[in-house]
Amino acid sequence: MEFKPLVGLTYEFFFTLANTLLLFFILKKILFDKVLAVIERREAGIKSDIEIGEKAKEEGLRLKSEYEERIEGAIVEGQDIVERARRRAEERSSEIIAQAKLDATNIKNKASDDIVKEREATFNSIKNEISDMAILAASRVIEKDIDKSKHEALLDEFIREVGEAR
Repeated sequence: MEFKPLVGLTYEFFFTLANTLLLFFILKKILFDKVLAVIERREAGIKSDIEIGEKAKEEGLRLKSEYEERIEGAIVEGQDIVERARRRAEERSSEIIAQAKLDATNIKNKASDDIVKEREATFNSIKNEISDMAILAASRVIEKDIDKSKHEALLDEFIREVGEAR
């Protein structure tokens, strides 16, 4: 039985080394370059996707801040519109109240004037009736030459006629 050293410089060592180097160069030419090219393309694609994602994120943040500004502007504008509408409503309400007060005053004044005119017309009518009655009474007194008792009876009859006329 022959003992061989575990590690030594034998022809098998050189043959194995040559086979390994040959296999490495063949694999490098056939496989490694293609695998590295695929890995590099994939790495470039990933970097590109990351850059696109970053740009999209920046664009999203920009749009978000722009929309927030627009929303704030819309809120302020909405508050302004509501405030203007409230002021217009208050002004219109004041105008309506002032017009109603003016109309009420005009109606009251017209009613007062109508009352005064009606009172004057009634007073003139009564005055005319009294004048007519006085003339009638005087004409009756003149027609009859009467003494005191006839005079009193005539006045009583006149008063009764006036009362019935009313």
